[in-house]
Amino acid sequence: MQYQKLIEEKVHKYYWDDDLNCTTASLLTLSEVFRTKLSSQILDAVTGIPGAGRYGAQCGLVASALMFIGIKGKEKGLQQEEIVTICNNFAREFEKEFGSLNCRDLRPQGFKPENPPHLCEEITQKAVKFTLNFL
Repeated sequence: MQYQKLIEEKVHKYYWDDDLNCTTASLLTLSEVFRTKLSSQILDAVTGIPGAGRYGAQCGLVASALMFIGIKGKEKGLQQEEIVTICNNFAREFEKEFGSLNCRDLRPQGFKPENPPHLCEEITQKAVKFTLNFL
């Protein structure tokens, strides 16, 4: 895959240099691959998405992909129902590939104060590659 190295480098940079969460890192990486501009409001809105504010609910990697599908779908002139169908298909495929849509199932070690930073770097890289392949 031609974007594999770019994805690995960008995700690593966004985690370690910029200290961003999984949703922001994956959205920014996808936007760079597709050369899509994201508004600052979108980036502000994803602050509490990972695991629903660390509650452990829907994974930010799923949420970022669904958001990006909506952005690209509208950009390409798709109707709302078409975008919803694509999102549904994505969620089904993501769950098949990763075993869950929930952060509590996917995040190594959960959310504990003693966790080392950026535990989800590897799964983020895999999820962004998966999303790119899906799209």
